[in-house]
Amino acid sequence: MPKHRFDDPYKEKFRPDADAKLDAQIDAMLGQVSEDKLYGFDKPAQQGNAGPRLGKIVAIEKEDVFVDFGGKSQGVVPLLQFEQEPKIGQEMEFHVERYDAAEGLLILSRKGAVASDVTWETLEVGQIVEGTVSGVNKGGLEVAVKGMRAFLPAGQVDIYHVPDLAQFLNQKITAEVTAFEREARNIVLSRRNVLEREREEQKKKLMEELAEGQIRRGTVRNVTEFGAFVDLGGVDGLLHISEMSFRRIKNPSEVVKVGDVLDVKILKLDRAGGKLSLSLKQARGVDPWLDAAGRYAVSSLVTGRVTKLADFGAFIEVEEGIEGLLPISEASYRRIKSMDEVVKEGDTVRLVVLSVDPVARRMSFSLRQAAPEPADTPAESAPAEPAKKKKRPPLRGGLDH
Repeated sequence: MPKHRFDDPYKEKFRPDADAKLDAQIDAMLGQVSEDKLYGFDKPAQQGNAGPRLGKIVAIEKEDVFVDFGGKSQGVVPLLQFEQEPKIGQEMEFHVERYDAAEGLLILSRKGAVASDVTWETLEVGQIVEGTVSGVNKGGLEVAVKGMRAFLPAGQVDIYHVPDLAQFLNQKITAEVTAFEREARNIVLSRRNVLEREREEQKKKLMEELAEGQIRRGTVRNVTEFGAFVDLGGVDGLLHISEMSFRRIKNPSEVVKVGDVLDVKILKLDRAGGKLSLSLKQARGVDPWLDAAGRYAVSSLVTGRVTKLADFGAFIEVEEGIEGLLPISEASYRRIKSMDEVVKEGDTVRLVVLSVDPVARRMSFSLRQAAPEPADTPAESAPAEPAKKKKRPPLRGGLDH
């Protein structure tokens, strides 16, 4: 950069009293200042500035918002890119799209907003662009952005796995530029990055609204062997298997599946960690064990379904959430070696309640007492007495005969 010197041939004519020493000091000072700073703006490079810049809003005129970056560097951004009208003095991050030499202003787009004027010359990593899905292939989506071809990898289409990408064909999408090559005319996009940022903003807002005890509607995003993760609209919560149903279940898939929309109760809330503990069963109704003692009095008759057989007895469900034990000793009046000699899983049986403990959530039943005791089996006939030996008749003959 050449120095801005004042030693031109007109200096002596217009400044006859110029001081050579003062001129030398001015030359030294100006030599440290770039031309861009001297004339009041920072010209972005042709390929655009990398990353967002922090600026302060200084004026709002009709449809434009003016932003100051310091050092007399100012820019303008459309008011439409703001969800709510900003306030004077508010600081925000912006992307520089290009420099308008005629107006002496940087043309800006708000961080997270769609860039209005995108070309190969103004393209930059981090820009948010809008395009139309023009094709689907095994690896992802082909997207047309302002006449430029771009590629959106399958793993960057959504936050969650998308089994059928064809649903996006001919649809308009908003995505972030993650890489590009001008010479090769290649652009790589990520829709997932945009969705994750939106989700993070939603999460912050939602976490302020949530409270323990609330009933919230959510969507099941993932099911594991220990429970399911439910999206409440920006915040994922854990629905543990123990909180899915009042009845005994072996696997969460018995109750929920991916895509199900559920009303769940917030049991625990960790704002700092952004973690939630949820309950489906408590959102659906009152714990049936609370008044079980009154509804299932000792010695009363009940009907239940056999849910599981064990060596020591069978588990019987009398209603959803209330399950008790039928001991093998109470299964029959006769001696049995295995429960399947009397009942099988899925059988409906009539029982007598032996005990109820709502606190311990336990009940016991008797099957044999629910039926009349069978008549005694006839006693086996006593063994016949051994036949008495017949006395031999006296031998005939002898001296007397």
